[in-house]
Parts: sequence; C-alpha cells; structure tokens
Amino acid sequence: MIEQVHGLILRLGLIAPGDRVLVAVSGGADSVALLHLLWRLREPLGIALHAAHLDHGLRPESREEARFVRHLCEGLSVALREERVPVGEQVATGRGGLEQVARDIRHRFLRQAAQRAGCNLIALGHHRGDQAETLLLRLLRGTGPAGLAAMRYRSGMLVRPLLELSRAEILAYLQAQELSWVEDPSNRDERFTRNRIRNEVLPLLQTFNPRIEEGLARLAQRMAREEDGWNQHLSVPPLVDGEIDWPLNDIRQLHPGLRDRCLRRAVQRVRGDLRGLEQKHIEAIGRLLVTNPGGLKELHLPGMWVAVDGRRLRLRKAPPPAAAPFDMEISAPGEYVLPDGSVLRVALTDKSRGESRWAAEFCAAAASFPLRIRSWRPGDRIRPVGMQGRKKIKDVFLDARLPREQRAGIPLLIGAGQVLWVVGLRRCAGLRPAPGHSKILRVVLDGAKIETLRL
Repeated sequence: MIEQVHGLILRLGLIAPGDRVLVAVSGGADSVALLHLLWRLREPLGIALHAAHLDHGLRPESREEARFVRHLCEGLSVALREERVPVGEQVATGRGGLEQVARDIRHRFLRQAAQRAGCNLIALGHHRGDQAETLLLRLLRGTGPAGLAAMRYRSGMLVRPLLELSRAEILAYLQAQELSWVEDPSNRDERFTRNRIRNEVLPLLQTFNPRIEEGLARLAQRMAREEDGWNQHLSVPPLVDGEIDWPLNDIRQLHPGLRDRCLRRAVQRVRGDLRGLEQKHIEAIGRLLVTNPGGLKELHLPGMWVAVDGRRLRLRKAPPPAAAPFDMEISAPGEYVLPDGSVLRVALTDKSRGESRWAAEFCAAAASFPLRIRSWRPGDRIRPVGMQGRKKIKDVFLDARLPREQRAGIPLLIGAGQVLWVVGLRRCAGLRPAPGHSKILRVVLDGAKIETLRL
C-alpha cells in the first residue's frame, strides 16, 4: 500500500519536496495509518513531518486517546501539537449543532497548529468510504452538481493521500505493520446522519451493487474534474468594498447551467466559502433574477444578502446600512454641514460661475430664502431640464442606478415650492438667472460622499 500512496502523491502532485506537512491524528485507524505511511515516505518525498491532535473533551476516554497519540508520535520522533477544547460548552452557547461546531473548531485548530509549526500542508486521513458517505450526505441535503465533487484530493493546504483507499485496505495495513489504534464510540451513535449513512444506507446499497462505494468515489472524482473545467470559464464581477454588483442583463443572458455556476462563484467570493449554502439557495437567487426591474427584491441567505435593486444584482455578506433621513433650513447665505460631513455652500453673487455636477445656480428673486435641504421623501418630483412635465425623484435615482440605501443621503434643495436640485443628479427646468438682470443664488456641495453612482 505504501507504493500506492507514494504513486498517488507523485501523480497528483499532492506533496512536493521541501513541504512541511502537519498530519491530523485523532488516534483512529485512518489517521494512524496516514501518519505511519507519511513517516515511512518522509525521506523519499523529502518532507518534514509534524502531527496535531485535538481533544474535544466530549467523552471520558478522550484523555486516554490523547495519551495514545502522544505515545505514538514519541515512538516515531514526530513533533506533536495538541490542545483540549470542550466542544460541548460551545454547543451550549448556541453556535450550531455538535457536528458543525466540532468541525469548525477542528479546522481552526489545525490551521493554527500548522502556522505555528511552519507547515504549508495539512494531511487528513479521509478514505474512499468517507468520500462515498460525503456524496450521499450531500445528495440527501439537496446538493447541486458542484456538491457532487465531494472531497478533493487537495483543497488549498488540505491534502488527502488516502482518498482512493478503502477502509479494509487501511485496516490490513495497520495489521501488517502491527499498529494499534483507538475506536471512537461516537462513530456508532445513530443520532448523527453520517453514521446512519455508513451503518445503514451504504450496506443496503451494497446489496444492489457490491462495489457501490467505488462507483460513488469515481462519480465524485469525475464531477470534480468537470467542475474544475467549468470553473476555467466562469466570469464574475470583482468584489468591491465587500459587494458584487452585477448588471441584470449580463447575467440573464447566461445559459442556466453556466449562470448557476457563476452565482455559486459569486457567493463564494463574497462569503469566502460555501458552507451552509445549498442548491436551493442558488435556485432562490435564480428566481430573484426574473423579478421585473424598478424595485428592490431581496433574499436573506445564510451569511449572505442578495438583492435585485433596479437593474442589477447585488451580493453582500449583510444588508448595507441605510443613510439616515435629514431636513435642514437654509435661512441665509453661508455654509451648512450635512449629516455625511459634506458642506453645502450657499452664496448670493452678481456673476455666474457656471454649473457642474456639484454646483447649481438659480434666480435669487425666484428662489428666495428660506430654502430647505433635505432627504428624499416618497412622492417627491422634479421638473427636469430637457423634459416635459415632472419626474419622480425615485425614477431619477433608478436612472442613476443609485443603491437604495444611499437614496436618503442624497440632498434635495427645496425652494419656490418645488425641488430645485437633486444634488449631483438633476436640476429643475427654469429659474435660471438672467444675465445682468438679477442676483444669482449659487449653491455648491463640497466633499460629496456620493461616490457609487453608476451613471
């Protein structure tokens, strides 16, 4: 078996000369075999070997298991990093179910142990049976095509050199090498879904196909290759300030199969991972895409906020905070500090200096004091330059592709019984100063915070 593992490592490039490998050792058969195999291969591979053991503190015998691992590593002269974390206490705080919390703690411990030991790889003892169980577990939870890839031989710094071996082959190796191991009684606890799959579902499936485990493992491997191929053709907008902003027209033109994969990639880019996300969540985003543009439709997924806002799809970890509404009186020329820290400068002048995105001029006689500068309210309208009639301010925001949460922060200058200026976006028709015939009311916004307009 050592030749088989050595060949797999070289063929797939799992471990390279000079790598420093941390082996996760629970004391069970799989991890003991993994440690011993890599210990025998350390010189042919040219690697440095370390081990790590986490005591979850869930069972009275866990301390004895820790001593077993310590003795095993001492016998092989492998440096061991170990820690005891009472997982049950963290489950009691409501941080998730036992399996999820234990897995999170274990992964965090292994990454920290690898960092402290200067290791660039973490070796895990998953075998072919684990792969089959994982695939079936994901099927039961409603996984999509990507989930059928199950566990990879290598995922980032995680490597699984035993993934093509059966449990029987591992036990045969341990017996041939006269190695002992510890049995975890929780593996027989039928409260855990994975145990029921291992002890009930797989044996039943083997009555239909004695080689079902191999078939499921081959399926996972094939799906992994296909997903890797698909991923080379996925194009997703970049993550900017914690958000992906995606024009609806662009994503609606994608084939549904490619679209779903792009959505998964986008979700992964925003969240950092896909844990807790299932195919039903991706399908929910797909249904959101058929929403008619113009309003806000949103989804609150695990660790994810998704919304169709106007003509674009937005993905963030959490809903963006909304700007607070405001209302201020402009009683005379001067400087007025707005809630976002920008400064509105109001002056009376005899000479026009021209208008820009952040400056507007009006006939002072028509737009007399007091004026108001305030946030948008439902029903507000403006008579825009170049248009007949009035336009809803809401539609002005939609045309500018302004995120909904920013709309309350856009200043509206109110005077002469109407909206004079949607600052930075549109001014009203008329009320322009007549050259040489009137005082000019000049209004300028300095330090504008409106930086995400998509004009």
